[in-house]
Parts: sequence; structure tokens; C-alpha cells
Amino acid sequence: MPDLTRVFNPKTVAVVGDKKASGYMWLKSLKTFTGNLYSVQLDENEIPGIEELGVQNFKSLGEIPEPIDFVVCAVPRQVAPYIVKDCVENQVGGVTLFTSGFAETGEEQGRELQDSIEKMAREGDLALIGPNCMGLHIPELGVRFNQDQPSGVKGDVGFISQSGTHGMNFSLTGAAHGIVCSKLISFGNGIVLEAADYLDYLADDPDTKYIGLYIEGARDGRRLIEALRNATSKKPVVTWKGGQTAAGSRATQSHTASLATDQAIWDAIVRQTGALAVDSLDEMIDVIKALRLSKPAAGNRVCLLAMTGGQSVVLTDAFAKEGWDVPILSDASLEKFGEFFNVIGGSYRNPLDMAGTVSQDPKNLDRILDILNDDPRIDALAMELSATFMARRWADKPEEFERLLDSIKAFQARSDKPLITILHPSHVEAAALDARQKLQARDIAVFQSFERAASAMAKVATLRADNG
Repeated sequence: MPDLTRVFNPKTVAVVGDKKASGYMWLKSLKTFTGNLYSVQLDENEIPGIEELGVQNFKSLGEIPEPIDFVVCAVPRQVAPYIVKDCVENQVGGVTLFTSGFAETGEEQGRELQDSIEKMAREGDLALIGPNCMGLHIPELGVRFNQDQPSGVKGDVGFISQSGTHGMNFSLTGAAHGIVCSKLISFGNGIVLEAADYLDYLADDPDTKYIGLYIEGARDGRRLIEALRNATSKKPVVTWKGGQTAAGSRATQSHTASLATDQAIWDAIVRQTGALAVDSLDEMIDVIKALRLSKPAAGNRVCLLAMTGGQSVVLTDAFAKEGWDVPILSDASLEKFGEFFNVIGGSYRNPLDMAGTVSQDPKNLDRILDILNDDPRIDALAMELSATFMARRWADKPEEFERLLDSIKAFQARSDKPLITILHPSHVEAAALDARQKLQARDIAVFQSFERAASAMAKVATLRADNG
């Protein structure tokens, strides 16, 4: 396998073939790169626009006056073999081929071009990412393929995606949920380097604590199983399989030319390797959020805290359907709650309907959490934060919301029990969004529905139990 050290730690990047017609997508995205950025473009009509961006242009890789660690290739498919040959001859660290139109088209010409590229890269020991992919996103170094992706920040989630769109969506939507990548790889057809190679790298990457994987198929199934087993022995791995249905499997052929794995076989692979399976981008983000921000629960007994009676009922249903036990609290807890809890329009057996009690005195929330921390029948807590009733009030009186955040953080600091929050979308969405962002800024796990929270916490509990 080619050495990936230079690719993931580049000091120099060159973009080959970026054009005005594409809005100089690559060069503009990579303007945040912390190292030296160069362009390679022959078309005289394109060069002034490139230079206006402050990027020095050359006619070939060989003219660039220093070694190039990473190349982005955005040329037509018939030109791509010449660029790969140039990369080999100039001892480039690695290249990503944004270029598509290869084996995924089903055309003979596409397959032949892909075969020639693969042969050159393998013989030249070149780290070739793709073709038909977006390549790399390394936020800390400002390496990006989209101008909205984070830069200048250090993340802890490695994400491997056979789809460029899913990779981009994970980086963008994940960032909105407080999740930043350490490294993200979109690898497309994966003709030289595929998922197993990136799993091996991220398994040993000190900046990566969690791994997410979107995959459609593998060239070497046994190698992928070994890589998954190795990675899960070191860090949590969350997998999302594309092509779960017969129609979806057929679609993978025209997307990345992948030979899709039967879903039953994939499910068995996930179980045997100690990975965790999800079925959507939302689930991927939710589970990684729960892994990052919630402590391990000692068991599956949960206390549910709601702001209204109706919400307490459906909150209980959501968690019970995911296998959570919602037990009546201990006699000692019930006795303590009886001393101060407002039972007019409220209850405290579990779930708790606590809006009236907390609104009477904000310190009552600390009392509630202390009692639950000591209750031997409770392993975890989930708290609804009612944006419907409170978002506008939080916007008008931000000190009240900060007091709530302080109570949650203080509990998390003194308790071994995980506490997560649920904040639904609201009719006052701007205020609700502000509240979610404040929760995320304080590293408090917040979910957008009872069902998503219950599912994510259940999956994480299963993963932690299976992996000890």
C-alpha cells in the first residue's frame, strides 16, 4: 500500500485543471490551506482568473519549484492518465481524481482509461484517491473541497465515504451539530486505495477518536473485514451501507462501479467485527454525537424528564420502543420528591413532568438531578427542553437558559450517569437554533426528536456493551 503520510499532512498542494466555468471551485476552497497552494493550467484564457485569486500558476507539475505532497486533478477523463503519469514522474505524495467517466459508466473506453490509470499508479507506488470522488477534507490544515466546510479547527472524527455528496454532507451537517472531522476521505471508485486502507490509517491516527464509514461495496471483502476488526479494536466505528435493496444495489454500479454486498452478509460482517450499523446520515450524526458527548451507561434503565404531560408520554414510548427500561423511581427518591415537587399539573414517578417545579425555583432542577444521581434504579437520563414553550423566553431572558446549561454541566461533571437533551424544532426556530448552538458549544448532546435520541443512545449502549 502506498504511504499516506504526505497525503494527510501536506505542506504543498497543486490543483490541475481548475476553470472559471466551475467558479474555480477547488482553488477557492483551498485558499484556506495552511501550506503553499499552486495551480497547473495550460489554457491562457484561464490563467488571469487564477492569478487574480493570488495563486501562482505553472504549465506542469515539474515546473513547480518544490515537491508536491497532494494534487487535485480536475481534468477531462482522456487527459487524466497524463496527469497521473506526471504525478509519478514528479514523485508526488498523492493525487485525488475528481475526474469521472470511468468504469462506473459501463463503457469500454471508461474501463480502459481506468485500467491504465490504475496500472500507472500501482507501478509508481502513487497514493491515488478515486477516481470519481471529491478527495480530502482536513479542517486543521484548511484542506477542503467545499467553501462551506470548516477550516482552521481540529476535529476528532475520521469519516470515509465512497460518495462525495455524503462525505460533504457529513462535514457540513456534522459541523452544524458540533462534529468536526479530523480527516475526511471521499474515495469514489477506489481503484488503488479503498475503504480498508483508510480504515487502517485512521485506526492508528492519534487525531481520530471515532470513525464513520459510508460504503457501497468492496473489491476485497476479506481485507475489509480485517480492517474493520482492526479498527474496532482501537476505536468506535459506525458504518452506513449504501445499496441495501435490490434497486439500491443496482444503483451502486452506475455510481462507483461497486460490486454491492448482500445486506444480510453485510449485517453479519458488522456484528462479527464489532462495528455499528446505521441507515442514514441523520443516524450517523446522532450516534457519533452520542459517542462523543455521553458517558457509558451502566445499564438500560433511564429516567425521562419532560416539561409537559403529553410530551412525557410520547418520550416514554420512544425510549421503551428502543429497549430502554423506564422504571418507577426508588422509594427514597419518591420520598424526597414529595417534599418539594409541584404535583399540580406535574408528576415524578418516571417520567417526570417537571415544568411547574423548575419554573418555581431554578434550583429545583439541581435538586432533581441530585436525587436521580443517587437513585440506584437509574442508569441514564434524557431531558426534554421545550422550545415550543421556552425558546422565545430564552431569547428574551438568556440568563435563564445559561442557568439551565450550568445545571446540566454541573451534573455531568459530578455524575457517572449520561445525560442527554432533546430540543425539537420550533415555531420560533431562530430562538430554538440559538439554544441548540449554545448546548453544542457546552458539549451537551442535543437531539431533534425523542425517537432520534432514544435510537442513538440505544445503539451506543449496544456498541459499548459488545466491545466491553
